[in-house]
Amino acid sequence: MLHSMTGFANAAGECGAKRINLDIRSVNHRYLDVQFKMPDDLRYLESALRERVAKHVLRGKVECRIQIQPVESGEAVLKLNRELVDELAALNTQWRKQYEGLAKLSVADILKFPGVLSSKSEDEEAFAREVEKLMEAALDDFVAARAREGRKLQEHILERLEAMEGIVDALAELFPHLLQAYLEKVRARLAEAVENIEEDRLKQEFALYMQKADVDEEFSRLRSHIAEVRRIVSEPKGSIGKRLDFLMQELNREANTLGSKAIAAECTQASVELKVLIEQMREQVQNIE
Repeated sequence: MLHSMTGFANAAGECGAKRINLDIRSVNHRYLDVQFKMPDDLRYLESALRERVAKHVLRGKVECRIQIQPVESGEAVLKLNRELVDELAALNTQWRKQYEGLAKLSVADILKFPGVLSSKSEDEEAFAREVEKLMEAALDDFVAARAREGRKLQEHILERLEAMEGIVDALAELFPHLLQAYLEKVRARLAEAVENIEEDRLKQEFALYMQKADVDEEFSRLRSHIAEVRRIVSEPKGSIGKRLDFLMQELNREANTLGSKAIAAECTQASVELKVLIEQMREQVQNIE
């Protein structure tokens, strides 16, 4: 399935007296770049969460944001960390002896210190499992969102490939008539100068004519590249964005060559129309994983 590199998903849950909000968003990037914004006391989970993201995403700049908020509840039961309280009290007593004028810690000061109070229901392992569970749920939604966007990109590209085929086929059908008209034009120019024509001049005109007339290779390559792009977007496997970007360059090269060999206004117009369609596809290819 074709995936876009842009996407967003979120998940939320509760564990003990804390509420967890988790967001995942991504934008275009040449490689996979995963960044986490989360509280420092959750950094020990970053490696495991990064591995989970890498299993689902091949390319793109991914930002994962995790926010923790206390759950307001009158039924919450708090647990006092007595070891930390004793340590704070001992340090305060020691420092008051060393430094004159140092104030004595109040009960409120101690209770405000991080880690002194916590919910009895709070379990570090259970909390880690909840975060990982929310990450997995968010990743499922995230991948689904990128797939939905990918289907739109696929439709966009296939429509333009069909339009390009129509232009190439129409020009190929018209080309014999354009060649005949160009030949008549060359004959008329030679007829005007027939009295003073030189052999070298005749050869030069003929060589120029043959160069402009030989576009079979451009038609063939355009059709080949169009078929390859259609195959890749119809049956995507792995990361295809870079391959498609290369093919856009090749299509543009052939369209330019076709325009440079223009023997009639129809050729120039076809070249311009092809390049417009290619540019439209190229912009969308930048979003493909």
